[in-house]
Amino acid sequence: MAHTVGNRNLARRAGRLLRTSLFAQVLIALLLGVLVGRLWPDAGAALQPLGDGFVRLIKAMIAPLVFCVVVAGITKAGDLKAFGRIGVKALIWFEVATTVALVIGLLAGNVLAPGAGMNVDPATLDKSAVDEQTGGGHLPSTAQFILESLPDSAVGAFAENSLLQVLVLACLVGAALLHLGQRKVPQILPFIEQAQDVVFTIVGYIMKLAPLAVFGATAHLVGEYGVGAMSTYGKLIAVCYGVALLFLVLLALALKAVTGLSLWKFVRYTREELLLALGTGSSETVMPRMMQKLRAAGCRDDAVGLVLPTGYSFNLDGASIYLSIGTLFIAQAVGVDLTLGQQVTVVLVLMLTSKGMAGVPGSAFLALSATASALGVIPAAAVALLLGVDRIMDSMRVATNLLGNCVAVFAVSRWEGALDRVTAKRVMNGEEPGSAPVQTETPPVNTAKDG
Repeated sequence: MAHTVGNRNLARRAGRLLRTSLFAQVLIALLLGVLVGRLWPDAGAALQPLGDGFVRLIKAMIAPLVFCVVVAGITKAGDLKAFGRIGVKALIWFEVATTVALVIGLLAGNVLAPGAGMNVDPATLDKSAVDEQTGGGHLPSTAQFILESLPDSAVGAFAENSLLQVLVLACLVGAALLHLGQRKVPQILPFIEQAQDVVFTIVGYIMKLAPLAVFGATAHLVGEYGVGAMSTYGKLIAVCYGVALLFLVLLALALKAVTGLSLWKFVRYTREELLLALGTGSSETVMPRMMQKLRAAGCRDDAVGLVLPTGYSFNLDGASIYLSIGTLFIAQAVGVDLTLGQQVTVVLVLMLTSKGMAGVPGSAFLALSATASALGVIPAAAVALLLGVDRIMDSMRVATNLLGNCVAVFAVSRWEGALDRVTAKRVMNGEEPGSAPVQTETPPVNTAKDG
């Protein structure tokens, strides 16, 4: 009898966990997706719309959410200069982090040589496959990238879901509210905060579909690519994932040194979001939830609202690792020995091209093609060698990009005095998982300019 009662209690607890834990739901969906894709590959490959539809719904909420968080953050901070300092410090952090990622990738590519011995004849490769993957697009030049970051229509910035354009608009609105001062802020700020709450509520509704999205995306990945790519590109995959792990260790050390916080505890704190990002192959699906959790972990609104969205364009650490190793891989595969000067060129080119990748279809192949053209010694068709493994690299890129951006939020917040470390440690220890952040070092709303 006691044994039966114990089994019933265990079953109840398991059922309650499955109903209430997004992590458990997503994990089960991930395992089911692998199973379906492995046993019924055709059916699994046809389930991609489940993941794509979820990503589209989340993306629809990102622009209004970023706008509300940034405007509210600037207005509460009461200091536009502080917001500018946060932006400059974020860009410095981004450039250092991505350069370190590129250099580590090149060092690993030289030492481990993942493409050595393949002896591929470039004449046998089909460059049209790369053109099909990229849709005939191109990465923007530096001037074009900066120009396209400026909105030509307030509505268009939201319609095109351009985060940089939305950030520019949010900065302008925040600056205007600071100028209006005490006369208008009490009337406008509550409306913006209410709109923000509405967006977060909608995101909560959409997140209920997350397990279905992970199931579809995983079944498609396994069904479409199977395990064949693992045997053909096993060494390349191992090198990329190994370097990403090393980079995350360096990030953990940097986070500990700058803020005293533990990256491992942050991973445990955000395990649901990380698993969802891995399952869907997109870090954008968890941006709203990550913003919530970073704010709850003691980061001030203006730092979260500026650093995290900007990092999605400027701080692609995982992509930088992949691009540097990928460039050496295709060079080694076709028998091209790059000199030290040419590898320095690779770093310089990728430092620029990696900043314009966000939102461009087939951006990794465009960046690799641009690098090959700049070197002049790697056949452009050799980029096609990575077509079979690119999707498998998504998990590495997504996890590294996402954690790199979250570490940047903590580091820049600490640098600017916009981080409540006491709250951060409590939340990451599980003591106050749902609490709102304590705003520290935040001056009152500027009321000097009220006319």
